[in-house]
Amino acid sequence: MNISVYGKNIQLTDALKEVATKKISRLDKFFYKDIEAKVVLSVERKKQKVEVTIPFNGRILRVEEASEDMYSSIDDAVESLEKQIRKHKTKLEDRKHSNESIKFENVEPLDDMEEDFKVVKTKRFAVKPMSIEEAVLQMDLLKHDFFVFLNADTEEVNVVYKRKDANYGLIEPEF
Repeated sequence: MNISVYGKNIQLTDALKEVATKKISRLDKFFYKDIEAKVVLSVERKKQKVEVTIPFNGRILRVEEASEDMYSSIDDAVESLEKQIRKHKTKLEDRKHSNESIKFENVEPLDDMEEDFKVVKTKRFAVKPMSIEEAVLQMDLLKHDFFVFLNADTEEVNVVYKRKDANYGLIEPEF
């Protein structure tokens, strides 16, 4: 596993980088060598925050943990990732080519977690072409956190969403 550690609003010391790399490398037992992990350490409003993103096989494992102490946040992030891997073991195992990324023999299932999920509502709607600005306006009018629309410029389905920092994000899928 290749681990990249970045700092945001924080002075990234060698010791902090080493601890983050060492803790995240505990997840090596779940992955093969060609997996990349991105770790972002940041400070926001007196909270020490850790974001870990591990893309593999068309899937993404991602956690975000925050606490008063950066080392505690790193530990919580690793624990959350392990829990995600265990929780979704059977779902990940059933996918095509999944054995190229995850070593399932090292993943013990969680006993207390429910493996199934249930879709309780299906919603259908007409997707009409509009600009990104129109989509944001429509999302705000509906008081939703996200809005799916057909981008008039690219003629592709996009999603706009409201971010925690009160700005907006745009998701453009790649096919």
